Amino acid sequence: MSIPDLFRCPISLDLFTDPVTLSTGQTYDRPGIEKWLAGGNLTCPVTMQRLHDTSLVPNHTLKHLIDQWLLTGCDLNPNPKPTKLIDGFELSTLKQNFQSPDATLPAKLETLRKIRSLLVESDISCLIHSGFFQLLLELLFQTPYHGNVELIELALECILNLSPSIHVDSLNMLKKESYFASLVLLLEQGSTKIKTSLCYLLEDIATSLATCELCLFLGQTQRVLQALVALLHDKTDSSASEAALRAISSICSLEANRGLETGKKAMSKNSNAVSLLVKMVFRVSSVQEGSEHAIESLMILCSDSRQMRVEAINSGVLTQLLLLLQSQSSPKAKDKARAFLKLLRAMWNEDQRWL
Repeated sequence: MSIPDLFRCPISLDLFTDPVTLSTGQTYDRPGIEKWLAGGNLTCPVTMQRLHDTSLVPNHTLKHLIDQWLLTGCDLNPNPKPTKLIDGFELSTLKQNFQSPDATLPAKLETLRKIRSLLVESDISCLIHSGFFQLLLELLFQTPYHGNVELIELALECILNLSPSIHVDSLNMLKKESYFASLVLLLEQGSTKIKTSLCYLLEDIATSLATCELCLFLGQTQRVLQALVALLHDKTDSSASEAALRAISSICSLEANRGLETGKKAMSKNSNAVSLLVKMVFRVSSVQEGSEHAIESLMILCSDSRQMRVEAINSGVLTQLLLLLQSQSSPKAKDKARAFLKLLRAMWNEDQRWL
């Protein structure tokens, strides 16, 4: 089976291994684009736009989609390297190490390290089909935070590597009061790494029809929004701030949550919110809803503020929207892009009348 064009790096033409996105919205495999930039090139290889920002943002959504595609059993190499097989006894032992009431913290940590290793060395489909995603979620939300930071960070790392967007139904377990309380506590008191990882899970929840009810509940829980807002304003870690912005944007984009003033005010007060949302406008739009949510959030911000409109235009939103319209993006994403362009044009004409 051939590799879908969307899953090929434009530089190497090979399957993405570590997809990252430039400020132009184009995604490349990290080794290829890093070599390009290291060679003194300050343009985007595809669009040839000059790069005023050379930061590389991990494209987790595309990585998850590729993982999902690989799970279908695609054979990309006529002479593939043999993957390490996991026998049923080993899987049972790993499960028992988690589920045993006598399992010690060191034993659970060692089990998580083993799973992390297997995710790299082995065919992860056997872990998925054996219910490890659900098991890891239960471990995550049943473990007290204090004294277990390393265990929780490892559990989240394994969960994200198992592509949560494929198993988003399992996240509905958070409707259970005790699990939801644990989520809120981790968002409030967890390490920056824990909070950032949880933001990726919240984004998956907010972008799936299967978890709409849970997303609505998240939007109605002030402690969740307050924790995300606090992370959004954290100036010590830009990746954490962006993850929080993506989570807030996705949650607020659910139709029933669009009136959330907390999220709206948080985005409007963050100096980097508009530029980060502009970067999110054109990212694998044909297969995921991140672009739609970014456009919706920008429309909310720009409809009320001339300053935000000017900032969005200066950050390159017009180019991003036009690139999206010329791409293989979904009809829904293109409709939103056209609506935003019309809004910007109408607002621009109105702004000029007042100058």
